[in-house]
Amino acid sequence: MVPVLIILTIAFVAVVFFLAKVAVLQMEQASDEDVLRSKETYQKIIDQQAKALAEKTRLEREAAQIFTLYDMTREINRHFNEQEAFNIFKRRLKENITIEDCQLVDEVPPAPPMAGPDGREVFVLKAKEKKLGFLVTQGVPQKDREKFAILAHQFALAYRRIKLYKDIETLAITDGLSALSTRRYFLERFDEEIKRAQAHKIKMSFLMLDVDHFKMINDRHGHLTGDAVLKEIGAIIKENIREIDIAGRYGGEEFCVVLPETDLEGARVVAERIRKAAEARVIKAYDAVLSITISIGVSTYPSDGKLPEEIIDKADWSLYRAKSQGRNCVVAFGMYNPPDPAS
Repeated sequence: MVPVLIILTIAFVAVVFFLAKVAVLQMEQASDEDVLRSKETYQKIIDQQAKALAEKTRLEREAAQIFTLYDMTREINRHFNEQEAFNIFKRRLKENITIEDCQLVDEVPPAPPMAGPDGREVFVLKAKEKKLGFLVTQGVPQKDREKFAILAHQFALAYRRIKLYKDIETLAITDGLSALSTRRYFLERFDEEIKRAQAHKIKMSFLMLDVDHFKMINDRHGHLTGDAVLKEIGAIIKENIREIDIAGRYGGEEFCVVLPETDLEGARVVAERIRKAAEARVIKAYDAVLSITISIGVSTYPSDGKLPEEIIDKADWSLYRAKSQGRNCVVAFGMYNPPDPAS
């Protein structure tokens, strides 16, 4: 009886031990699973923090880029000069990327962008598919090329605005037919040159010229041919004066030229050069082939007057005298002792 009781007791203890071991194993497994879940959760938190940090860094970089673009554009938009705008862009480039040099040019070899053996690259400045110019760069590393492209594109937009402003300004001050200055702009510049001549006590001369028998040209060949003649006269004048001289269409077939720092003899030389060039020019307009002549009146500051209207009146009187002398000639007011033009 006793052995059976002992066996039952041992069996009971073994069962209890086994059950306890199973329970302990289950607890250890649950604990391990909790640890794994904790590790996974922790890793997710770390990954999320890393992603958040990367996103923050990206946003900060984009924000810095946006602020750079905004500051550069705002600074450029204060100017209406192409070179000043480019100087600002170039300075901003060196502040934000690694670059050895950058130049703004109007023309480059075909098929840009391109990279030469010397490391040069060409970026096309475009706005709405219109080429505005080219940026020739040196020493831009691969890591900065995307940023350079973004800055260059923004500069192209600002540069286009400056170009448009210049085009509008040119249209406002340029006679559409002759490509010379409009009368209003010409008189403004003439007034400035008079004041400069007064301030520096220097001479200045004024030419007024007129196409001979222009009404006859219009009557015989039509106004379109007459317009072609006026356009050709504008080109002849531009070809025979200096860059500092100011030429404008005064009205109808009359043109004027201001010759800064030029005395009477110098003005006569210029006038004769223009007259001879017009006489030698054969003008082909539509079905007509024309030879024309012009008459020119000359006046000089200060001997012929000290106010713009006085200089203009004396040149106009001289032009009238050239017409009365047979046309196709130059008459200078100072060469004669005429009566008062107002009388």
